[in-house]
Amino acid sequence: MKKLLGKTALAALAVAFAGEAVATEWNVSLWGKRRAFTEHVEKMAELVSEKTGGGFTLNISYGGLSKNKENLDGISIGAFEMAQFCAGYHRDKNPSITVLELPFLGVSSLEEERKISQALYEHPAAVADLARWNATLLMPSPLPQYNIVGVGDAPMTLADYEGLAVRATGGIGKAMAAVGAVPTSMSATEVRQALDSGVVKAVAFAPHAHMSFGTIETGKWWTTNLNPGTVNCPVVVNTDALAALSDSERDALLGSVEESLDHYIASYNGKTMDAWTPALEERGISTVTYTDAELAAFRDKVAGPAAAAWVVDNTAKGLPAQELLDFVTGMIGQ
Repeated sequence: MKKLLGKTALAALAVAFAGEAVATEWNVSLWGKRRAFTEHVEKMAELVSEKTGGGFTLNISYGGLSKNKENLDGISIGAFEMAQFCAGYHRDKNPSITVLELPFLGVSSLEEERKISQALYEHPAAVADLARWNATLLMPSPLPQYNIVGVGDAPMTLADYEGLAVRATGGIGKAMAAVGAVPTSMSATEVRQALDSGVVKAVAFAPHAHMSFGTIETGKWWTTNLNPGTVNCPVVVNTDALAALSDSERDALLGSVEESLDHYIASYNGKTMDAWTPALEERGISTVTYTDAELAAFRDKVAGPAAAAWVVDNTAKGLPAQELLDFVTGMIGQ
């Protein structure tokens, strides 16, 4: 009887260890804190766990695994299996998707941003581009048009941007430079200190980031309708890790993309935008609204030259740059 119990105990242990062996855990590198910008990743973690009965889990870390500008490098070496980053952080490493950061593209909604991003992520040139880093594009983080919160004298005209030190990345940074501002690229987590200390006088962010990173606690004015563009921030996975998943795990992950994005957009259009105007009013932040003529002058000065320069630069890097630009612009408004 004693011997039988021993065999039973060993069998139970073997089953337990076998269960541990087949469980899959992925580490996910994000930054900042949980906010509108990360809700699709949070939702995906919930869905994947539900679909696999807890057999596949996504362990989300906010800044504990890597700096945001090093997330793609971490993916490339397999330091973690999933990460979020923004194309403008390292334009030379992901030039194909920087087309979505060109200024004044004319994308009008989160839904349109999602549709165009997902289509571009499947373009062979984009797939090959990210494959250099052993990365597979999983889903976008659709963001609305950026606007600027600042201190000091508000720029009431195009000429007033001359010499303005503004935190702006990607195509928005190029737009600022084109009108004489001085764009500075820095991590979102560094922005509040830079604004408080006077290193920059203005910050270009989407609404959720202005709230999450505290610029509205310092800012005195914001632009209501400059809408110079946005940034493109994909969620990527390590390609080897994706291939190593079982079929059911891979189906759970990939099959959760659309629902995760639906949740993200509903949350952003609801909670974030509903809170934005009251947050500004509570703090007495004044508004700067440009006329149609001023906006047209801005676009004429910035949009065409920026797109032409992007095509020249990226064609030289071996990308089908004009094809990518036409691919994106051909979907706008459709």
